[in-house]
Amino acid sequence: MRLLDFLVLLLGWTIMSTATAAPFAIIIHGGAGTITRDKLTENKAREIRQTLARAVNAGYQVLEQGGRAEDAVTAAIVVMEDSPLFNAGKGAVFTADGRHELDASLMRGQDLQAGAVAAVRHTRNPILAAQAVMEHSPHVMLAGDGADQFAREQGLEQVENSWFDTPYRKAQWQKARQTASQSLSEELLDDAGLHKDDKFGTVGAVALDQHGHLAAGTSTGGMTNKHYGRVGDSPIIGAGTYADDRSCAVSATGHGEFFIRYTVAHDICARVRYRKESLEQAAEQVIMQALKAVHGEGGIIALDKQGKLVAVFNTAGMYRGWRTSQQAAAVTGIYEAGDER
Repeated sequence: MRLLDFLVLLLGWTIMSTATAAPFAIIIHGGAGTITRDKLTENKAREIRQTLARAVNAGYQVLEQGGRAEDAVTAAIVVMEDSPLFNAGKGAVFTADGRHELDASLMRGQDLQAGAVAAVRHTRNPILAAQAVMEHSPHVMLAGDGADQFAREQGLEQVENSWFDTPYRKAQWQKARQTASQSLSEELLDDAGLHKDDKFGTVGAVALDQHGHLAAGTSTGGMTNKHYGRVGDSPIIGAGTYADDRSCAVSATGHGEFFIRYTVAHDICARVRYRKESLEQAAEQVIMQALKAVHGEGGIIALDKQGKLVAVFNTAGMYRGWRTSQQAAAVTGIYEAGDER
């Protein structure tokens, strides 16, 4: 065989192998709300996009190496939990008593296994605690001191509660106390009369791995100045997080009470599975119709088994990013649909 013929044959095999390879993808969000171009400086917007891309690529690397969807999800979320830009982990908001209580959940679509933690105060990365609950306990959700104790026993890093402090969040909390108002949603601070400068919120990720399995995860610090140990939708399986290989995987962000009442994440997956709606149709019906009709604000990211991904939100913007096996680089967005680059 001539060298040229061999090279043509090799090239043809490579193209065929790439074309028939199992698709994989990851999509993330960093919160939805009143995110408009006049609220962010160019430098801040650039910093946000860079962090979103870094989170996407952390998860993508896991998938590219043949790793599990749930590990890609946690890898991406850890990057955002460790960033002060978002309301999760390091940048978590303050509660009414000046502390931080963090929530997270993780679900895998292969067998519907799930894990969640609520109101943790010392576990540096709540998403890793949620994964530990899923993989190393018979439970689905642990809360408060017990959740931190379990995380500690699993060898997860523990920190002082003050480690989660950031100057921006502290100023935000002080403003909330001055106005004696409890915001209904961290991503919707305008309702509490707080500054509109930034909207860094709940984080989440959804992934499809090369084995055809889906996973979804969500992590949050809750809402500014929250009282009574309030828990939102982020750690609630079916509300803020859901994954089922038979339909899709979803992570949500927004007005948590509405996402709980309308079981948003599960509803989208159920529409895909039982009503045979496309992923885009299901997400549009729930976020742009059902929720909007009752003034529930926020958004979702989702993936199906074919690698189809969507980011749907009924707010001015949503921090988001994604990458598929067909892309050479991560795509990120901040503002309205069409802002992605």
